[in-house]
Amino acid sequence: MENKNYPLEKSTMPGFAGSSAYYLRYMDPHNDEALVGKKANEYWRNVDLYIGGTEHATGHLIYSRFWNKFLFDLGYVCEEEPFKKLINQGMIQGRSNFVYRIKNTNTFVSHGLKDQYDTQELHVDVNIVSNDKLDIDKFRAWNPDYADAEFILEDGEYVCGWAIEKMSKSMYNVVNPDAVCEQYGADTLRMYEMFLGPLEQSKPWDMNGIDGVHRFLRKFWRLFHNRGNFEVSEEQPAPKELKTLHKLIKKVQDDMEHFSFNTTVSAFMISVNELGDLKCNKRAILEPLTILLSPFAPHIAEELWALLGHAPSIADAVFPIYNAAYTVEDNFEYPVSFNGKLKFKKELSLNLSPAEIEKAILADEQTLKHLVGNSPKKVVVVSGKIINIVV
Repeated sequence: MENKNYPLEKSTMPGFAGSSAYYLRYMDPHNDEALVGKKANEYWRNVDLYIGGTEHATGHLIYSRFWNKFLFDLGYVCEEEPFKKLINQGMIQGRSNFVYRIKNTNTFVSHGLKDQYDTQELHVDVNIVSNDKLDIDKFRAWNPDYADAEFILEDGEYVCGWAIEKMSKSMYNVVNPDAVCEQYGADTLRMYEMFLGPLEQSKPWDMNGIDGVHRFLRKFWRLFHNRGNFEVSEEQPAPKELKTLHKLIKKVQDDMEHFSFNTTVSAFMISVNELGDLKCNKRAILEPLTILLSPFAPHIAEELWALLGHAPSIADAVFPIYNAAYTVEDNFEYPVSFNGKLKFKKELSLNLSPAEIEKAILADEQTLKHLVGNSPKKVVVVSGKIINIVV
């Protein structure tokens, strides 16, 4: 047999140093004489933010710090640490589903009936389960052993069990993002991942909750449309509409600074519901609203931006400016109690004096109904808090 001698590969740097110090090269990519020039390095210094999971931190972050400190000691870089701030994003856990096979048979019993039989719990592919309901035809096709399976159902459906586990192929709980995008769209997938919980916490992926985010995006789209036709008004916005918008601007600004994306998505949902109730389709509200949403749902925002008549990408739009004057509370919904028991609520101006509040509440039809012809012994008014009528 012919002996072939191959040269020993001695260049192992790219896998260790190259992937750990690439951020330095970004500072000065066209420098042919150094990894990074002193002037460029002193201008850019270190990276503002490093985001990665815990596994990524042990496989990359530790080496980046190693190499940066090494280069710092040699005087090639001006910062000892490569990153100013670290955020470890939480792991997305899997929501597993189970079917229950009656032992020594090929018959499967629904979750609510399994205690009536001697069953074996088996993992099932979550991609053939919707809201814990098994697609029986897909299940039979999924595994040849189950092609002739029989089922004992609850109300005509097979209900699966579930548990939160690490995503794993062996547990059949790995969700393919392509399938989610195909069914719901990429914007729904993006927003749902943010909506699952705080960035730094591990959280379970649960397809049962994705419909809510999808419905929100459909509601957002309907603000711009009337019976399927794009229709935006040029009217000046009402105070309530401006209040909703500017409360949202403030919330989005604060949450993005603190990486609280899940609460931002909640705020979007509340604001869109409020604007829907107000039947708002005014450009002065919807344009800034679209800009606010664009980092979270870029595809729908880009399409609406074009429909609003803007040629450049929404990515180049100026972020809306918060105006505190629009969010000042003028009214308060007072809880009105009789002898300490809440009977109804009444919205009154915060500018009213206690005497004016008492006069207004005693003249209210609901108050007269609860007094049943009696005169109150005392009316206690705490401005901006409560009203209590002692009978």
